[in-house]
Amino acid sequence: MLNMDFNKKLVVETQNMDWVTSPSQGVLRKPLEREAAEHGHVTSVVKYEPNSYFAPHNHPLGEEIFVLEGVFSDEHGDYPAGTYLRNPPGSSHQPFSKQGCTILVKLNQFDELDEWSVRINTNTQAWHQGIGGLQVMPLHNFKYENVALVKWPAGERFQPHSHFGGEEIFVLSGTFQDEHGLYPKGTWIRSPHLSQHFPFVEEETIILVKTGHLLK
Repeated sequence: MLNMDFNKKLVVETQNMDWVTSPSQGVLRKPLEREAAEHGHVTSVVKYEPNSYFAPHNHPLGEEIFVLEGVFSDEHGDYPAGTYLRNPPGSSHQPFSKQGCTILVKLNQFDELDEWSVRINTNTQAWHQGIGGLQVMPLHNFKYENVALVKWPAGERFQPHSHFGGEEIFVLSGTFQDEHGLYPKGTWIRSPHLSQHFPFVEEETIILVKTGHLLK
């Protein structure tokens, strides 16, 4: 198994990782977590070189994607940087990229009853006012799981809080901070159930946040 102890905080600066090859030529990966069991949890940053394809495949327990750079595509459409996608359990597709792209991918982590297919271009969605100076863009929620973008204005400090069901953060821009450390763009943070912290930023920062899903 790779990084699958959900009782421990995990911090990975993906910008400092080397790319590793995948079964498809021109498709590279930075594996963040991988469970040994068949259809186990997988989280990776994946890069498609221009004009690269991945073999057709299905998603027994779902697939979640955020497009970080370039344009990701499949037979259903083209998804530019900033697009959030959810392919429910039992779905299938053949992904590719004509110009090249980088995506954050999570496999086999859906609730079995969560059958929503989601396609959201966050570049065209409105931000909502959050606590203090925060702005929030909700992307998905099901039972305890919530996914959103959060924009932090420069100098913002959030109230100390705990995470029921855990929290995952991917820093999309700027630098996220708390009393435990400093997390630049590209950092992936997984914090366990009931963990606590006091987050803040010094520069404008946007993070992708997922909460409530780490109760194992």
